[in-house]
Amino acid sequence: MPLHVPPAPAPALRSVLTALGSPTAVREARTPSLRAAQGPATPELPLPVHVLDRITAQGLSATRLAGWRFLIRCGDRAVAAAETMLTPDGWAFSHFFEGPYVASTERALQQAEALQQTYQARLLSVPGLYMLTLWLHGDCSGDGAEGHPAATDLLVPLAPAPPGIPTHRPFRVAELLPVLTHRATPLPLLGSPA
Repeated sequence: MPLHVPPAPAPALRSVLTALGSPTAVREARTPSLRAAQGPATPELPLPVHVLDRITAQGLSATRLAGWRFLIRCGDRAVAAAETMLTPDGWAFSHFFEGPYVASTERALQQAEALQQTYQARLLSVPGLYMLTLWLHGDCSGDGAEGHPAATDLLVPLAPAPPGIPTHRPFRVAELLPVLTHRATPLPLLGSPA
């Protein structure tokens, strides 16, 4: 089934294209792969990046949209990613980066294409666990910038993931949430009241 990628805001895409066209922005980026890329680099697969700030014992707190991430493709592979953020003046380029999440995101998107159901692709960051997941949202017609994970949505942990959480395996939100809740809940200190 085809994976639905929501359209990014036009100003976010324009800001990435402007940064890619700027020799200064590319040269100063901490992305050797992007600086060494041969041929044109193009932004593809814009994904809204949602952040889950808190996981409570009752479940997910609301997510918030933190930005849009574009994979930067050169030739047949993604060599880097570009992040945009919302400013008081609208969407703006934030930074380029590379590392394991770029290849892991590309791999997870390819795996998601093979699923039987159509999903809307998003990213869900769980900063408290230093974790990033590909969030496969079941409502393909929904606004990619809004919403929260439904119990039947899929989360695919990207590598590297916290110890004990398998990467590139799709989990229903209802299945992975108890694991994340347990991991994110701080344990009481010894000698403190429970």
